[in-house]
Amino acid sequence: MSHDHHDEDHDRGLFHDLETINQRVVARRRALAFLASAGTAGFVAACGDGGSSSSGGTSSSSSSTSSSSTSSSSSSSSSSSSSSGSCVADPTETNGPYPADGTNTSSGATSNVLTTSGVVRSDIRSSFISSTTTAVGVLLTLKLKLVNTNASCAAISGAAIYIWHCDAYGRYSLYSSGVTTESYLRGVQVTDSNGEVTFTTIYPACYSGRWPHIHFEVFTGGLVSASTGRTATLISQMAMPAATNVAVFNGDSRYSASISNYSAISLSSDNVFSDNTSAQLAQQTPSLSGSVSAGYSGTNTIGIAV
Repeated sequence: MSHDHHDEDHDRGLFHDLETINQRVVARRRALAFLASAGTAGFVAACGDGGSSSSGGTSSSSSSTSSSSTSSSSSSSSSSSSSSGSCVADPTETNGPYPADGTNTSSGATSNVLTTSGVVRSDIRSSFISSTTTAVGVLLTLKLKLVNTNASCAAISGAAIYIWHCDAYGRYSLYSSGVTTESYLRGVQVTDSNGEVTFTTIYPACYSGRWPHIHFEVFTGGLVSASTGRTATLISQMAMPAATNVAVFNGDSRYSASISNYSAISLSSDNVFSDNTSAQLAQQTPSLSGSVSAGYSGTNTIGIAV
């Protein structure tokens, strides 16, 4: 597939970025160790909190947010600060036929955006490989929180989360007819000290045979381990909330094809979500607020047992 050759058109690549990041992490740790030895533990704690908060907001983020959160990542994850309430481990789900994570092919070639420079970003609405086309649709700002179900829902920092989903017309970039040269609605973020990442995207459509959803993969080893879906700690999907589905599909003409598709599907008939428990489904469904005209924002918790 032609898009596999476009890496040369960008900078020196994700692995160069990772090497730079690791060098900064080492330098930072040495500085923190020096400060701690000087009896300035309170100052060290403050620096640690400030250095990893860039992706924790709920407002729409730009590519600069991606750069800030990337620089705070490390090659391994850790658990910190318990969250309130309860959590359950998200079930493993299929990554489907359109992951672009190195586990399958598109147009006869292996498709893997995880090794492509530019994939680490907060705003995933635009293509980033050979095109800058922006996917149109109802705005969605989604904050994800990664927690450890074996440690009282403690936040997991330093993990990479890759998400992808279809556009307003039910098409997947890199695979579907008409958008094989696009790479939009795909991106990776690294969880901050609160275990959080924020993605700015559009609301996914409902295509025939599936409940509206967003795919994701979690790599607790951080960016270094996020080279293929085969190394993911968890592969799963989020189920979009029913009330918001109805509002979006009936309120925006770009989603007109979703109306009939949505009327023919339910969570109990969906081949991915139908066998999940009510607790799992509750956690797999983002909590959203907003409107079709202003866009939606909200949160979702991802639970893993580590």
